Amino acid sequence: MKAADRFDELAAGLGWFYGTWAIALGLELGLFARLREAGPRGLTTDELAAAAGCAVRPIGAWCRAAFATELLDHVDGRFILGPETATILLDEERPEYLGGQFVYAAVSSLDWDHVGELFRTGRHLDERPPRYWRAIEQLTRQDTAIFFEEALAALPDLVTVLLRGGRAVDVHCGGGRWLAAMARRFPELELLGIESEPDNVARAMRLVQERQLEDRVRIEARDEATLAHPDQFDLAYFQHALHKIERPADALAAAWRALRAGGWLLVLGWCLPERTEEYDSIHGLLISGVDLDEQLGGARLRTVAEHADLFRSAGLPEPTDILLPSGATLLVARRGA
Repeated sequence: MKAADRFDELAAGLGWFYGTWAIALGLELGLFARLREAGPRGLTTDELAAAAGCAVRPIGAWCRAAFATELLDHVDGRFILGPETATILLDEERPEYLGGQFVYAAVSSLDWDHVGELFRTGRHLDERPPRYWRAIEQLTRQDTAIFFEEALAALPDLVTVLLRGGRAVDVHCGGGRWLAAMARRFPELELLGIESEPDNVARAMRLVQERQLEDRVRIEARDEATLAHPDQFDLAYFQHALHKIERPADALAAAWRALRAGGWLLVLGWCLPERTEEYDSIHGLLISGVDLDEQLGGARLRTVAEHADLFRSAGLPEPTDILLPSGATLLVARRGA
């Protein structure tokens, strides 16, 4: 490759760094939502600023940045959001939703001043700020959509169990979005969320109250490895969680003990490639970036084989791994009847 061509590639990547900020701002300020509402006619910068309640001058800069990164079209002074881009950035209940990924990337970069210290000393941050956990909740909305659209499609017998009712526990439940979605989808199901991070606990409890789910959904503020409800659940679920739990094998063992005979243990997440060559892909590009950020909080992503090692160290049977269409991996173990 010629140096000029390589320069162009790297410069384009730098441009997309700024594109990430444009997307995060567009979501936070409702700019994409206003443009979608406007349809194919689009909006001028003045109209967009008025619709979003923002100042005209910075909105003009945002529109130019969004056009430069091919997020928007521009026709006769009007900016237009295409339907495909709108779906990917705004539709939270679709597996291809990426809006949360961009919010997470922008928010995580605010902690950049700590990254060099991590690499020099090996000391990670003991706590990430509340903005980080709110961004993680945005990120994992894609995972929730993948669970309903892809994971459940792979497990029809589990769907039958959930429709009949029973009980499910979400270990490291974050802000409670999966719990609320399950309560809506399976009206006979009782749910428990286990969460140790205080900001997540507060948001999960608030969501349960807002959705008026107190009779069906409970939140327990505790270390995930101390789940203590033996033989009570039909489903124990970890969503993009094991890498953040301080004692993941203990948490798996506790969740396994909490299952009734015939109960399901599911781990849904994004696994590292097994071989370096596999990083030469869209999945490898994205997951390697997420893994860099996870190091800052002392977390670590794992390969499928490393997850299997965790199951073995927890005394669980070897999980079945299912590669889902989105690129996420579902690990499945089931207690004997």
